[in-house]
Amino acid sequence: MKAMSKITIGLVAAALLMVGCGGEGAKSSPKKVVSTTITEESLGLRKTDLYTEDSTIADKTEYRTAQATTSSKIKRAFQDAPPMIPHDTIGMLPIKVEDNRCVSCHMPDIAGAMGATPIPVSHFTNFRERNKVVNGTFQSAVNNYKNEVSIVHEDKLQGARFNCSQCHAPQSQGNLAVENTFEPVYTSKDGANRSSWSGGKLTESLDTVGKESYVTPEDVANKHSAAGSLGGSGH
Repeated sequence: MKAMSKITIGLVAAALLMVGCGGEGAKSSPKKVVSTTITEESLGLRKTDLYTEDSTIADKTEYRTAQATTSSKIKRAFQDAPPMIPHDTIGMLPIKVEDNRCVSCHMPDIAGAMGATPIPVSHFTNFRERNKVVNGTFQSAVNNYKNEVSIVHEDKLQGARFNCSQCHAPQSQGNLAVENTFEPVYTSKDGANRSSWSGGKLTESLDTVGKESYVTPEDVANKHSAAGSLGGSGH
């Protein structure tokens, strides 16, 4: 107890000495004046008053007015990027199931004659599972471990692809607030104008049989698989 009392007294004395020394030698430094070098109006892309909209005018949106079949195609932003719409879309939007005017020019059998980009084979391929709802309860119609997901190429445009403007959009010709310096590198020879999603490229990565796979030889031989055997031509 005596040792603890001595330590406590020693700490208090040291603290008092430090405070005393600080009080004697410390001098108040003059208040530094910070000059304003950056104004609020100069921050960000907006150059007008941040507290009112009276003097703020947005850039005008100027979509292309060229009619379909007369416009110049826009290069894809990157390999297999959805191509942008280079022509006027007045009267074409919104796209509805019963009214899709895009297909009148972009279907593969007439796109060439119309000078339009043909709809790729991926848009005619059904990747959806045949699931169902029974008495209000969702039931999966397939067993993914048994390769029962059917991949079917059909002649009609798939329902999942009917809303063209979900990926394809018209482009404004207004001045850019920030210059775009991105330079795409295409992996296909004609990647700036054509999609490479065709043929075997749609399914080449879907082979689930291998050392790291959960699929067994028994699963592959499943006679009731909607897609057939992975070793055959079920796809």
